[in-house]
Amino acid sequence: MNFEGLMKEKARSMNKVLVLPEGTDSRTIKAARIIVDEKLAVHVVLLGKVFDIQKTAEKEGVSLNGIDIICPHADTNLNKYACEYYELRKHKGMTEEQAKNDITDPLRWGSMMVRLADADAIVAGAVSTTGDVLRAGISIIGTVPGLRVASSCFVMTGLEEKWGVNGSLVFSDCAVVPNPLPDHLADIAEGAAQSCREFLGVEPVVALLSFSTKGSASHDDVNKVQETVKILKARNPDFIFDGELQVDAALVPSITDSKAPGSPVRGKVNTLIFPDLSSGNIAYKLVQRLGNAHAYGPFLQGFAKPISDLSRGASVEDIVTTSAVTLSRAK
Repeated sequence: MNFEGLMKEKARSMNKVLVLPEGTDSRTIKAARIIVDEKLAVHVVLLGKVFDIQKTAEKEGVSLNGIDIICPHADTNLNKYACEYYELRKHKGMTEEQAKNDITDPLRWGSMMVRLADADAIVAGAVSTTGDVLRAGISIIGTVPGLRVASSCFVMTGLEEKWGVNGSLVFSDCAVVPNPLPDHLADIAEGAAQSCREFLGVEPVVALLSFSTKGSASHDDVNKVQETVKILKARNPDFIFDGELQVDAALVPSITDSKAPGSPVRGKVNTLIFPDLSSGNIAYKLVQRLGNAHAYGPFLQGFAKPISDLSRGASVEDIVTTSAVTLSRAK
């Protein structure tokens, strides 16, 4: 079974609640129908004005049976959500009145549903910008305790079986943090390690990549990765890692022996951490196009609860797949 099928099977077994904030978008409505019909979630919630959602669904010929609709402005949870949001943001100068107004934004409302366990996962971005999705998630859902930075990963599949886990690897970060500082890069590594567990079903073996291996070059960009490794060692995370490593030294055992003898990741790497967004984004697209790999993602990581961002060009099937992946991460 491929990655998509595995994630759908896992989501189906978990009986979780999904909230889709962009409820008036026709692709989102169609995706909600498929998610309900395929039993990927026990409940699916669309956010928006009831009339607008019904009108779009009717136009698209989509039945809303079994799909919940919530209009934040008229919902009985408005005061509760507003109070919680005020407590979260009052240190930033937010007033109670402003909190009541702002929480009705669908992205914030959906994030609050997840925060307060009224939903288990949120997926958005078909209409909203990545920045808006991230801001709502960070300000309301927050990051995993101990991590300050949320990031992203791709699951690359369809490679030769000798790479990673039967031809699958986690690439991070390829979509969110442009030029992470060492402590941010350490957060990315920890987030990606958890993604590896959840998506590939194995214990992570993490390589922190550079154009240098074990001091073979001297440069500020190399120093950043070296400092990241020191930070991770001080944190003592529960996964195997090594760096700084060139990508061949990370993946090819004979080159590991030559360039980084004794490395604990030799022949076992399943998670690659790129030093910046440029290298990560270029790498995943090269592997996708030249290596004929399938790139699933980007999936957000490092958040306290499951949240995913979509491309604004997302298809209905993209929304369904991303929803299944996000639901599969719910506890």
